[in-house]
Amino acid sequence: MPLGAIGPSNFILFTMALEILVIPEQQSGKLTRSAWEAVAAAQCLAEDLGASVVGAVLGSSLAPLAQELATASLQEVVTVESPLLADYTADGYSAALVEVIAARQPRLVVFSHTYQVRDFAPKLAAALDGGFVSDCLGYRKESSRLVFVRQVFQGKFCADVEFAGDGPNLVSFQASAFREDAVRRGTSPAKISAFNPKFTAGTIRAKPGERFREAKQAVDLTQAEVIVAVGRGIKAQENLELAKKLADSLGAEVGASRPICDSGWLPMDRQIGSSGQTIAPKLYIGLGVSGAIQHQVGMKGSRVVVAINKDKEAPIFEVATYGIVGDLFEVVPPLIEEIKKVKAPR
Repeated sequence: MPLGAIGPSNFILFTMALEILVIPEQQSGKLTRSAWEAVAAAQCLAEDLGASVVGAVLGSSLAPLAQELATASLQEVVTVESPLLADYTADGYSAALVEVIAARQPRLVVFSHTYQVRDFAPKLAAALDGGFVSDCLGYRKESSRLVFVRQVFQGKFCADVEFAGDGPNLVSFQASAFREDAVRRGTSPAKISAFNPKFTAGTIRAKPGERFREAKQAVDLTQAEVIVAVGRGIKAQENLELAKKLADSLGAEVGASRPICDSGWLPMDRQIGSSGQTIAPKLYIGLGVSGAIQHQVGMKGSRVVVAINKDKEAPIFEVATYGIVGDLFEVVPPLIEEIKKVKAPR
């Protein structure tokens, strides 16, 4: 049995008509980037399984969100609306989804692996007596079986995980495992229907507090389209100015590997990796980044990876789209000048 496998070897065969329910996350009345990543994951699963995809959004005053979600190629969008869902609580979300899932009987329920999902999805799985495979990197189809891939031991190994029962089973995918721009759009809006959950106020045992917010100086690298990352090859804190100049020329954010942040050269909110932020920029440029597996976990969703490193054996070159074996202090200054020439008005 593969490491992390659930249950016996006679795994479920996906032979009957299927419905996949995707739960896109919304915050302050807006669909998040992770919401669209979850939709993209559900669409990929549906294509492999010959299934339909239904999206369900939870909260109150959901009409604008439903209309936005209906632009994706979905069979249906379900609004799960209640004053008790206006503020997120694990009790409320779990109770509402138990009712939705009981009514629709999907085979799979798909989420992005956000802090919110980590909070309520285990409770939901327990209530459903179903399986929950969390924080997956992806999946593959083997004959009629689905095999989900997730990291273990801080990213040092990958485990193959399969569901043993008929479901409904829950799966969440790591940020950037699927790209939001991979969402297939419909030629006409999907049908929108309402579902009114019956649970009562007594179900909710916790009072929601103020939503956590990062400090004002914190940066959200997950939203950056271009990132210049620095590693130990930058040698000294004063040399970060070179990386900042390159970032400024590209309109990019500066990120870093863990040793840079651990040394206090950059704040922890700039760290990329398994213990930092998971990014998916259009362009990632690594300056002196060796590319340890923990860092690769955080930048694997980058569309184009440019690596500059003196060590031709550095692991970063294994995932790089373009690699330059050389001294970054000799490579970066002329690169900045060329970028300025290209961007200069003519």
